[in-house]
Amino acid sequence: MSGRPAAVVAGVMAALLIGNGLAMLIAPEPWYWTVPGVAERGPFNHHFVRDIGMAYLLVGGCFAAGIALPGQRLALWAVPTAWLAGHALFHVWEVAGGHMPPGALLEDFAGVMLPTLIGLALCVGARRSGGSSAAGPV
Repeated sequence: MSGRPAAVVAGVMAALLIGNGLAMLIAPEPWYWTVPGVAERGPFNHHFVRDIGMAYLLVGGCFAAGIALPGQRLALWAVPTAWLAGHALFHVWEVAGGHMPPGALLEDFAGVMLPTLIGLALCVGARRSGGSSAAGPV
């Protein structure tokens, strides 16, 4: 995926990731109890939720920066995609290690696995277009 469609998808990703990060920072406990599957993974810890909220802000900011800086798109999208992939692999490891039931992967798909897959598709498109896009920013 490259060009204008990639920038639109990256914009949606940025908005959702930044929104999630802000929710984690501003209202960590409601976020913890509202997001499916989170409470099953351990007790509430406001510091931990806020730490990860900052990571989501950074990840979303990188996707937004890639829209504004098409010449740097591959690097700006590869770094947050690496974090998203590590996060997704950790969720797979939890299931593989018996810490979570297999159904957890389905529950996590939209919020954990799908962003990783979208990030990978954006990186492949940026790589094919040389890290930039003739369409430029949205």
